[in-house]
Formats: sequence, structure tokens, C-alpha cells
Amino acid sequence: MSANIYSTSHSSVNFDPMVQEESPNYCKIVLSYHERTKHRLEQYANGPQSIDWETQPDSFRRYIGVESIKLPLMADTIEANFADIYYPDKIKPHLITKDTVSALLELSFGLSAWKQYLDTHWVLRCNPSSGNLHPTEAYIIANHVPNELAGVYHYVSCDHALEQRGKFTENQSRAIQQVLPENGFLIGLSSIPWREAWKYGERAFRYCQHDIGHAIAAVRYAAATLGWSVKVLANWSDEEIAAVLGLHRKQDFYPHEIEIPEIMLWVTSTATINNNINLLEISCIRSGHSLIRIMGGTTWYGTANLLDNNHLYQWELIDLIIQATTKPVTHEPAWQIPQRAPLLPTANQQQAKDLIRQRRSAQQYSNEHALAQADFYRILDSTLPRRNVIPWDVISHSPRIHLILFVHRVVGLAAGLYILVRDDKQFDSLQVALSHEKFDWQKPIDCPEHLPLYHLVSANGEKIARKMSCHQDIAADGAFSMSMLAEFNQGLKFGAWGYRQLFWEAGIIGQVLYLEAEAAGVRGTGIGCYFDDVCHSLLGLTDQKYQSLYHFTIGIPMQDERIKTLPPYEYLQQKEI
Repeated sequence: MSANIYSTSHSSVNFDPMVQEESPNYCKIVLSYHERTKHRLEQYANGPQSIDWETQPDSFRRYIGVESIKLPLMADTIEANFADIYYPDKIKPHLITKDTVSALLELSFGLSAWKQYLDTHWVLRCNPSSGNLHPTEAYIIANHVPNELAGVYHYVSCDHALEQRGKFTENQSRAIQQVLPENGFLIGLSSIPWREAWKYGERAFRYCQHDIGHAIAAVRYAAATLGWSVKVLANWSDEEIAAVLGLHRKQDFYPHEIEIPEIMLWVTSTATINNNINLLEISCIRSGHSLIRIMGGTTWYGTANLLDNNHLYQWELIDLIIQATTKPVTHEPAWQIPQRAPLLPTANQQQAKDLIRQRRSAQQYSNEHALAQADFYRILDSTLPRRNVIPWDVISHSPRIHLILFVHRVVGLAAGLYILVRDDKQFDSLQVALSHEKFDWQKPIDCPEHLPLYHLVSANGEKIARKMSCHQDIAADGAFSMSMLAEFNQGLKFGAWGYRQLFWEAGIIGQVLYLEAEAAGVRGTGIGCYFDDVCHSLLGLTDQKYQSLYHFTIGIPMQDERIKTLPPYEYLQQKEI
């Protein structure tokens, strides 16, 4: 199935990732892609006409012909409380060892549980994913874990193992020691678009980007349990990331199952990274050029496994948007996070490892219970960036996502429409854009002073929330639901690749909401299916300055007692006996 939305063909686009930001065509492609992949009341975005669940693509990428290093299951040794990981001075940093790296991977990308209904089994992971399809792959580049992990490794979550993709020579290792600080290592993330496109068609690229945001936050929370810090290396180009991870070796992948480079993260045992310390500490790897030069003689091993024997559809539009949003080397100005009042407290006393592994999406909500007001305010407060507070210390740009809230059942709050303005400087712009005559823009009476929450209009919003989210009851039956409203044009200001960043921020917010919902004794669900312009129309938006990028809902889950929950790695432990 082809996608002919431009007068030029796919092959005629003059694509050079290093000069991408100079070409106006790429932003045009993004705008066109975004419009084309909107779900509408009269028609859903293009997707497969039928789905055969028996032929679902393999959920796990493996490399054939590589050495596999089994990792110990170490998450249960991490005793940090969830309430404490927001405060770096409360967690003593662990040393970087094979065991602690293993714990990080287990709590960010590892399995969290198996589910069973009759003879059907399926697996859940610590990092959320649209449709539980998991297009995100994780790699580590280490050089200072003593005598154990020097090279480029791919993480296989079902085996809790590392596959060695790239091996350094002794000379390379010595040279890399001059580039990578010894108190850290790199984590690279990639996406396999076919995993999502198999089910979601042209809209799949959006969901891949959501999942990168989920994964960034998952790494940040897991690192915090160890007293570690994480920073997105925002200057790196996709070309550099691909070269370091081995994704540039097209001969190692099936043509329709490519992996695209997404993001590089610096993980350090330093307890906190503010913007100034970060620039001093990792200035030598603010771009990947120096590392790539050293890695020129790396020996690469393995070929990617075939995920799907039956590619019924080819989504050319996804190929086009991947090209258009390829990121060059950039020099993004660091944003100074403003001082805020301390994060509102949580009464939750669980250990972080337990709360992280219990995170999952609710399938149904009870519409008979209300959420405590204190829990509601804490959940919203945790989405606001603060200095040296997770997970917002992982990125360096100002917030570009604001939350439109449909409050259904929160104690002490009138049901209706609200907005959380996550960047105070955008208040006037949002007030002008959302200029509906009935919107009153008043703070709720009992709202904490520092929380930029504003009441817009009182109403029973269950019907419209359900309608907007593809007629799904979960958007109406919970305590509240939301639309994440992005500063869309501003996000593309420095290049078409900014489109991806907007979804990453939405995904980070999603992971925060998932975990904070669990901490409050309730549950969250990310909603990727929604009618974009129905939401925009409700708010009075008539252009692309602001666009809805993700929906989410939180409430009291209804449990299906027929479904059993099984331990995540019991089968590995049985093999050891």
C-alpha cells in the first residue's frame, strides 16, 4: 500500500541528514504526515485491513552468531523506596559493576510479569509500549566495567542477557578510556518500526516515538534506584548513533525490519547532574565523532533474526517520515529549569523495584470511586520539571507539552475541563489560543499555590472524553483523563527532527503518570487511539500551533480474576537448578 501525498516521489527526495535543517521540505513532510495520520470520526488513519494474531512479529530481537552473556537477576537487591528516589541525597550511589548494570537493565527494559488466560500466555515489561508490541531496542556501550563488559552489547529482555555486537581491541579500549569518563557508560535506543506498523499502519511512527519517551523515563527511574544519573546526549546525530550501535551495517538486517537510531543516553554513578556539571563532565562526548573515530576498527558480530515471515503491507509513508525526521548534529541551548516549591509528598512506602515492576495498563475502570484530591495534585505535580529531580533532569529543553484534563471523579473538585500549564512562560499564549468565551482560567480553591492548574469550565465530560478517545470507556470511567497538548510549531523550530522530541516528552510524561498512579494505589492507561481534531475543536484550536499527541487516563482498575499473574523470570531460575 503506497502513500502518495506529495507531488515528488519518495525516491526523489534529496535526503542528506547532515544538511536536513536547511531544507524546508522536511518540515512540510512532517506537517503532511501528521495530518494524514490523524484518526477522524469519519475515518481512521490508514492501517492493515485485517490482523492475524497468530502471525504477530517476534517480540524479541536477537542476533544470530554472537556471544551471549547471561546477567544475574539483581533487581531484588535494590532496596531504595519509591518516595526517596526523587531526592538524590537519600540514595547512596552504587558502584558500576556487572551486577548493578544488570539491575538497571532489569528495572528499565526487563520483564515484569507473565499473564495467563486459559492456554494463552503473554509477557509484560517494565517499559510501557503501545499495544505491548515493543519496537524499542536497547544497547549499552561500556568500557570501564572491570574485565567484563568492554564493547557494544544488545540487551535481550526475555533472556536477561547481553549479546556482544561489537568487540574492542586492547588499543581501542585504551583510547576509549580517554573519551568515556570511567564513572559511566552509554545506553543507545533504537526502534523497529515494523513491530508497530504490523498492527497500526501509517500511525505506527508516532507510537515508536512515544515508546522512546517511555524508555527514557524507564531508564531514569531505574538509575535513580541505584543513586545514578542519566542525561540525553541531545547533540548527537542519528548517523553517529547508528555507527556506534552498529545499525549502519545494513547487511546485518532484513530490509523490511530495519532498526532506526533514536537516542543516546549517558548513565553515570554521579548522584546528580545539573546542567553545568553535565557539560563539564561529558563535554568529550557531546557528539559521537571522537568515539566513532576510535571504533573504526571494531569487529562486529551477528545478524538480526527475522521477526516476521509474512510482510503483507509496505508503508512507504513511514519510510518517508523516518527520512524527513533524521537528526543531524545539533547544538541545542541548555534550558535552565526554574526553581519550584518541593514536590508534593506521597504516602507510598513501597520499594521502588516493586512499584516499577507492578506498573501496567488497566483495561477497565470502576466509575463508582473517586480519587483523593491530594493524590490528584501529587500526580500532576510530578509532571513539572524541577532542578535535579527525576525524570526531568534527563533532558535539557523547556517543556513543550501541556495537559488538558477531563476531571470526572476527584474529591473536592468540580467535574469539568482543566489545564496544567507546564511552562509558565506559555500561559499567555495558551490563554489566547484557548480563547473559548466559557473558559474562566481560575485556579481551584484548594490547589497548591505553585501548581499551575486552571479550571476552564465545569461540565460532565465523560461523554466527550469517551468520544475523543475512539469511543473507549476507559477515558470516561476513570477519575480523570487527559490530552497532552504540544507546542507543535515551536517543536519544529530547529528542524523536522523536533517532531520526534515532542513525542518523547509525551512518553516521559506517560511513564511518570504510570508510576505515580501506582504509588497512589490506582492505575494508568496510555491511549494512542484518539480523534485529534475533535480535541482541537473542543478547545477552539484552528491551526497547528498546538496539537494533541497522546491521551492518558487514570482511575480505579477493575481486575479480571480469570487472568493469572506469573513471575517474570521463573523459567530462567528453574534452568539454574
